[in-house]
Amino acid sequence: MTDASAAEATSRADTERLVTLSDGIYAIAMTLLVLDLRIPPHLTGPAFQEALRSTWPNLGAAALSFAVLAGFWRDQRRILAPLPTVSPLVTRLTLLGLGLAAVLPYPTTLLAEYASHPQTIALYAGTIAAVEAVHVTVLLLTRRQAHASSEAPASAARRAFTAQLVSSMIVFAVSIAVAFYDTDVAMLTWIAVVPAHHLIAHRSRTGRR
Repeated sequence: MTDASAAEATSRADTERLVTLSDGIYAIAMTLLVLDLRIPPHLTGPAFQEALRSTWPNLGAAALSFAVLAGFWRDQRRILAPLPTVSPLVTRLTLLGLGLAAVLPYPTTLLAEYASHPQTIALYAGTIAAVEAVHVTVLLLTRRQAHASSEAPASAARRAFTAQLVSSMIVFAVSIAVAFYDTDVAMLTWIAVVPAHHLIAHRSRTGRR
């Protein structure tokens, strides 16, 4: 093996190790979401029914955050997969994003118990917006490294992907301000992520025809 080939293999191994680390952290964060889903033992009758009802907010918050973390994990792999190597800056930013994602179970617990408090919405939405901001930054920093030609279909798809993450970041950032007027409306604004992503994907597909 030549020195160039060895260096390339080492660089690719660094990328793969970062992907593996990401997989592990997201797996742990997803698992932590279910720790609050428990009912005290030996309950009967009305006490059991009340305890069962009280778990629904935790279950809903856990399901929402599981979907969010699953999306983050998928995005993380999509961001790193085309990279032949990762720079120290990209590594540090990726670790920052993983740290923020690992914190998400905490605001998830708060969301289940204190959703009527604007500070809770701000912390939850702010965490998600921060992770999206890190992902967008990494995408922008590596756009030439991932695809040499800006005219390539893969490059266009990466630009659309970046736009989708920017739209998510904006929606959650806006919901922070909305939360201090109405927490219910703030949470409803999160739904806007779905049509925004579909619209960007549709425009990207039609633009390439």
